[in-house]
Amino acid sequence: MRAIDVHVHPMTKAYVEAAAPFMAAAERMFPGKFAARTEESLAEDFRRADMLAMAIGSDARNGMGGIAVPNDDIAALTTKFPDVFLPGWAMVDPWQGRAGLEEIERCIKVLGMKGVKYQPPMQAFLPSDRRFYPIWDLMQSLGAPVLIHTGTTAIGTGEPGGLGIKLEYARPIPGIDSVAADFPRLTIVAAHPGWPWTDELIAVAIHKSNVFIDISGWTPKYVPPALKHDMNRRLQDKIVFGSDYPGWNPGQCADEWEMEGLKPQVLEKLYSKNVLRALQLDEVVAKALKAQEARKAK
Repeated sequence: MRAIDVHVHPMTKAYVEAAAPFMAAAERMFPGKFAARTEESLAEDFRRADMLAMAIGSDARNGMGGIAVPNDDIAALTTKFPDVFLPGWAMVDPWQGRAGLEEIERCIKVLGMKGVKYQPPMQAFLPSDRRFYPIWDLMQSLGAPVLIHTGTTAIGTGEPGGLGIKLEYARPIPGIDSVAADFPRLTIVAAHPGWPWTDELIAVAIHKSNVFIDISGWTPKYVPPALKHDMNRRLQDKIVFGSDYPGWNPGQCADEWEMEGLKPQVLEKLYSKNVLRALQLDEVVAKALKAQEARKAK
C-alpha cells in the first residue's frame, strides 16, 4: 500500500447528477471533465495507484440546493470493494436539525462509516456557530472524526457572485479553532491548505492536538510555501494525504510530493502513519490488505 487517500469524490452517475448545478465552475479549476464513472472503474483507479481510499458523500440541499447522494451508496463501496475503499465520510446537511443528528448516528452506528464531511461554503454555515454545536457534541460522543473544508473552493469560482457562496464560512479561525477548543475529544481533519488563510490553519493545527490537515485539492507545486515548509518540520505529525479525486490523480499527486524535497520519514507519515493514528484505521486497513491478498489469489 503506497498511501491512504482521505479525500475522494466517487463520481458515479448519482454523484455527478447531484453535483450538476455547480460542476461547470469546478471543471474550470481542474483538468478534464468530471464524467460519470462506474464503481468498478473507480476502484481500478486506486488499485493502479496502490492506494486505499475514503469516499465522501454529497449533501448541500439547504445551501447550494440540488439533491443529496444517499450515504448508503457511499457506505456500499466499502462492502463492494473491500480491497480499495475504507469506511468513508458521510455528508449530512447541517441545517437538517434533529433529522440530521439521527442521520449522523445511523451512518456511524448502522452503516459503519468512519465520520462526516462538511463543506461550510456550500452548506452555508459557520462551524463555530453555536446553533451547530449539537453536531459536534454528538460526533465527539460517538468517537467519530469530522472532515471540514477550509479555504477557497472551486465551486462557484469565476461565476457571478461565486454562485452565492461565501468564503468566510471556510476561514479556520474561528470556524475550526473554536470547535476544536470546545470539543477537545473530537478529531478534526481540515481539508485543503486553507488558502488564503493558510497561516491561520497552520497555527490552529500546531495549537490544537485534535486538528490535522489534509493536503488535498492542490497539486504539490502550488501548495503555499509556508505549509510545505512546516510539513517538513512542525506539522510533520499533523498532515495526511488526500487528492480531491477526480480533480487530481492520486498517483500523480504522490509522485509530485516525492519531488518536493520532503524528508523520507515525513513522506511515510504523510502517506499513512499520521492518518492511521489520527483516525484509528489500523484494523480496517488490515482487513483491506487481506482483501487485496484474497483478490490477487483468485
